[in-house]
Amino acid sequence: MRRTSGGRPGRAGRQRRSFLVGGALLGAAVVMLLAAWRSTGFLSDLLLNLGASVVLAAISYVVFDPLFEEARRARVQEHLSFDRAAFVARLERSGRLVRILDTWTILLEHRNRDETLSAVRAALAKGAKVQLLLLDPDCTAAQQRGEELERQRIDVPRQIRANLRHLAAFRRSLEPALRDRLQVRVYDASPSIQLYQWDARALISFFPIGKLSFNVPQLEVDMDSPWGGFVHARFEELWGQPQATLDLERYWSTTITLRHEDSDVVELPADFVTVDGQHYVDCRALRMAGPLTVRAQLPERARTAAPREYALVEPADGDRTPVARVARLFDQKYGPRDGGRTILRLAPQGADDGRVPGARSPAGA
Repeated sequence: MRRTSGGRPGRAGRQRRSFLVGGALLGAAVVMLLAAWRSTGFLSDLLLNLGASVVLAAISYVVFDPLFEEARRARVQEHLSFDRAAFVARLERSGRLVRILDTWTILLEHRNRDETLSAVRAALAKGAKVQLLLLDPDCTAAQQRGEELERQRIDVPRQIRANLRHLAAFRRSLEPALRDRLQVRVYDASPSIQLYQWDARALISFFPIGKLSFNVPQLEVDMDSPWGGFVHARFEELWGQPQATLDLERYWSTTITLRHEDSDVVELPADFVTVDGQHYVDCRALRMAGPLTVRAQLPERARTAAPREYALVEPADGDRTPVARVARLFDQKYGPRDGGRTILRLAPQGADDGRVPGARSPAGA
């Protein structure tokens, strides 16, 4: 059975509507014909002709309306490029479903951000569910897309991190009822389709080599059309795969448990970045006290990934990933931070017993 999108009635719903309208017209025709039978003269002839015409109209509506509706839905409109202002206006009027599937979105760049987030807030207030699916900035596909756009000097992972930073701040500013309807995830897969959906309509395009997808022709389609069904299936495939996606909360921070010997000391959230397969955390909220280890459940996409125990290792100049690069990634993800950061690497127990800093306890503990 074909699924529908955006809360819009499917084919069965349209058939029910056709039969209801056709039945109403047929009922009106029966009343006219009965009145004609009980009347005489000009009035009888008039009602007889009107009743017969309405019968034909009812039959025609039931037969032809679904055909016209399917033809209208199959129509595709082509736009020369992505019209940001038009989409934001449609987004603001949406009341059922908004979906964005992209690498990153220009809607959250500086000149567009306030207007876009205001429209998202309006859609959420109308009861719409807003779902954004952006490329994971740490995945191989993001690096590959960056290489494709190298001539345009676009840092794709940095653009995505900026989008996610603004979305995280916006989500925190929402009241709980609206926050629950704003869902953001990152995906680890080769980007192929760009989707911007508002209720039952959408703009779709494909990622060209060496060009921004916003600057190529966009197809405006109905989500109940074959094109709409195709992009709907692609979005659902990515959204529903825990191995391919990570929600914003798990991308944004992790929870670490500090351990002294065999005892847990404290559990607290921590900012983190992942680079070259290594995980780094910001431990500026802690102070030295004695040898500690850390148990952390890092955001592997498999939700069943068990927490692992790590040693806290101070980055060194000879490491595979320069310290300056790690610090730059923290700034891209979380924004510059006053007072600096205390960045430590999580090393699996026994892998790096050297360079482990002195034990840390939470401030005030």
